[in-house]
Amino acid sequence: MFVLDLFLLFYGMLVLLVSVLVGVAFLTLLERKVLGYIQLRKGPNKVGFLGIPQPFSDAIKLFTKEHTYPLMSNYNMYYISPIFNLFLSLLLWMCIPLFAGFLSFSLGILYFLCCASLSVYTVMMAGWSSNSNYSMLGSMRAVAQTISYEVSLALTLLSFLILIMSLNLLDLKIYQSMIWFIVISLPLCMVWFVSSLAETNRTPFDFAEGESELVSGFNVEYSGGGFALIFLAEYSSILFMSMMCCLLFLGANVFNLLIFFMLGFMSFLWVWVRGTLPRFRYDKLMYLAWKSYLPLTLNYFLFFLGLKIFIFMGMI
Repeated sequence: MFVLDLFLLFYGMLVLLVSVLVGVAFLTLLERKVLGYIQLRKGPNKVGFLGIPQPFSDAIKLFTKEHTYPLMSNYNMYYISPIFNLFLSLLLWMCIPLFAGFLSFSLGILYFLCCASLSVYTVMMAGWSSNSNYSMLGSMRAVAQTISYEVSLALTLLSFLILIMSLNLLDLKIYQSMIWFIVISLPLCMVWFVSSLAETNRTPFDFAEGESELVSGFNVEYSGGGFALIFLAEYSSILFMSMMCCLLFLGANVFNLLIFFMLGFMSFLWVWVRGTLPRFRYDKLMYLAWKSYLPLTLNYFLFFLGLKIFIFMGMI
């Protein structure tokens, strides 16, 4: 019986990971289509019907290209960084409490924090091991940016941990059965969304990949399969952060089909922001993290803490 359960668990994980990768493929298609219409032009529309097979033809092209590497690079770390990056971003999905169970144990939020914190090391390793000035600058920017915005993300999560007094993602559904958390904490939702943009190095915070000054940033030396893996990891993280936003603020009812439409809309917002906003200035990025978001999330955290103590004292 135990072996059968284990087999079903791994089978469920495999189905989820394949679904995430297919979702990533169509997210890239959505992005190219939406950016096309924002810029008053057509997106991909030549391959197949309405350009739908385009992501798969791009993947085949990238993975069949020759994998080049710089002569002076630290080859082992350079080779393993994109693989480890994708591995971590897919590993994050294991804590989502779906039907099959997966790893949706009582410490799911702690698991999320541990895996999300590790992704910065892969970017740092990729930039450093390429042995290029541009990639090194890109990785240093990514590390500073990610560490800064992780503080506001963690404090936002802590506020809800105080509110539900649990580390289980399923408890978020119970507490939002009557009213969604976005109603009582709209500013925190905005902070979470913007911090997620910064965490995933997306416009307007794409300093780690600044084409205008860094010629593509930390991934400048990658081509073919290595570039594709970094690309997949980034879009997988976008989908996951959108899912976490739905769990924290939009009801967290993972057993309802509606959450997948909300997930699609949240992912669309990432693309919309990219097509609308120009890049921030670097000092303003840091100012926003430390002088705006940190005080706001701290105040919310203390407010929720005081509210919980007040309720607890009232119960006594």
